[in-house]
Amino acid sequence: MRLFAQHILLSCLLTLSALAQTPPAATTAVPPAANAAPITEGVVHYERRAFWPKIYARMTYLSQEQKDRIANLTRNFTQQKIKMNLTFSGTQSLYTHGSESAEYEDFDFKGRNEELVFYRDFDKERLLDIEETLGKTYIVSDSLRLPSWKIGNQIREIAGHLCMKATTSDPIRSQSITAWFAQDIPVPAGPEKYCGLPGLILELDINDGDVIIEAMSIDAKPVADVLKPPKVKAKTKRTTQAEFDKLLKNHIAEQMKEQQNPYWSIRY
Repeated sequence: MRLFAQHILLSCLLTLSALAQTPPAATTAVPPAANAAPITEGVVHYERRAFWPKIYARMTYLSQEQKDRIANLTRNFTQQKIKMNLTFSGTQSLYTHGSESAEYEDFDFKGRNEELVFYRDFDKERLLDIEETLGKTYIVSDSLRLPSWKIGNQIREIAGHLCMKATTSDPIRSQSITAWFAQDIPVPAGPEKYCGLPGLILELDINDGDVIIEAMSIDAKPVADVLKPPKVKAKTKRTTQAEFDKLLKNHIAEQMKEQQNPYWSIRY
């Protein structure tokens, strides 16, 4: 319940801050839907776009062989598109693929999506992730730790909802993270592994536009029958979040030392 207490307190503070900073005329910009009953459960359909030429340009440590290999690959496409779904309620969320394959713009190719399920239980403050990476599937089961968010006063519209900006960082991948969350959907869920804001995250910007995960539509509907923890066999080996983070951090460091691209085999 500690997460909900923090969630409610932050929402109140944001409302007071918005009232103090927003001029009276700005109230005319609120869409009519703002007076409707808030959405508290449903499914968000996202599009995850990865701009690989931009990502590769950051990898100044790559060997010439790797640069040539990447140049041959990126000559034919500019971005990768993947459909993702987030099923959510006020107490749980489950994020996974919305289709079986990824699409590459300007390139007639579809790649198989890796196994990926991110489940969050906000009431019990638990997470359960199933992630295929580094050649195997890992089951991560642990307590839920929220990112340290810094909330700004910028506002923009996404999928018909007014959203506020919040920022944090990924210390494992050394990435900046920007989230846009809708206060009129008062649930702390979001895409990827990001959550804990006083509103549903409708857009996530990873590392200043390297990857953009944007809500394309929201289906407001009951989800109690389908929103459940993913099934994991009782004897399946599980790991903690700290152990999984250490695995990724070591992999990235080793690949950088060898002048290789660490993201051939892990999620960016």
